[in-house]
Amino acid sequence: MAATAKQFSPDYAVPPGWILEERLAANEISHAEFARRCGRSAKLISEIISGKASLEPETALQFEKVLGVSANVWLALEAKYQLKQARDAEAEAANSKEEWAKSFPINDLVKRGCFHKPKSLSDAVSKLLTFFGVASVDAWSAKYSDASIAYRHSAAFDSDVAALSTWFRLGELAAEQQSCEEYSASKFRMALSEIRLLTRERVEESLPRAKELCNSSGVALVLVKPLPKTALSGAAWWRSANSAVVQLSARHKTDDHLWFSFFHEAAHILLHGKKHNKMKNVFVDGKDGDGEDIEIEANDWASDFLIPRKDWETFVASRPRSAADVREFSEQQGIAPGIVVGRLQKAGVIPWSNLNGLKTKLEWVQ
Repeated sequence: MAATAKQFSPDYAVPPGWILEERLAANEISHAEFARRCGRSAKLISEIISGKASLEPETALQFEKVLGVSANVWLALEAKYQLKQARDAEAEAANSKEEWAKSFPINDLVKRGCFHKPKSLSDAVSKLLTFFGVASVDAWSAKYSDASIAYRHSAAFDSDVAALSTWFRLGELAAEQQSCEEYSASKFRMALSEIRLLTRERVEESLPRAKELCNSSGVALVLVKPLPKTALSGAAWWRSANSAVVQLSARHKTDDHLWFSFFHEAAHILLHGKKHNKMKNVFVDGKDGDGEDIEIEANDWASDFLIPRKDWETFVASRPRSAADVREFSEQQGIAPGIVVGRLQKAGVIPWSNLNGLKTKLEWVQ
């Protein structure tokens, strides 16, 4: 009757040599005798027992034949031990990265359900790396600290890099949930024309439709609630050769700002293309000459798309001051009156405190 390999599966991680020594003692087999039976050197067996040498598949098969313990068990012991060693090393290395972890809005990420509350700072490092989809802090730095995103910042406040990359990552994850057609500039322009008209509708109804139109033209549209120290309105980038992303924060919580930010970021996709959005270049609100020019160009395009320049100049020349003036002009243009108010305020035609009742206020519900 053939001997059957025994199954032995401990629930702890120790070098397989420890288990081997126990088995040899139980079977009253010396190290030298066991080495002879396996056809291996006594030195190798001694190093396996002491944990200095790893257990290879061929050796595991020899152990199986001599001791009747499945090779799968020996290899599982080795794999579990090596994984524990790697985790211990990672945890030790994470201790030196705790200051890095402290810079992130961990509580916000926990509240948003991105991960459970870390048990320690080293655990926070591990959870953050998993959240960002990178294996190390160096890999995070390479990907996010110089992310090639066209951001529109508050002129009075520079966003924190850690918070900004977190907000960006939340947008990446949200974009991954959207199924988009292959990008088409002509389809995107047509979609933008329809979305322009949607600005008159309630945001609860217009945004889902805007997302559908963007998706059908190869663009993911995501809204991500702003984080502390993220003073930006939106971002635009290419997630692949044939798919782009427009990400909005709705930071100012009014429809005029939301829609202008959307068309501003859409301009980056249309005008500046993939060459400006590879992960090696940075375009952050006037950070360099090109970035500043790009932001101005995107602003001008969005302004003219929402309200054609000639129509705007004629309207301003009429010295509009009342809500009736704004409503009549916005009806002619087919856009939300709040957009007209915001434009008048920005241009200094009316004070920032005037006609705000024509804007729609927005609130995050999550």
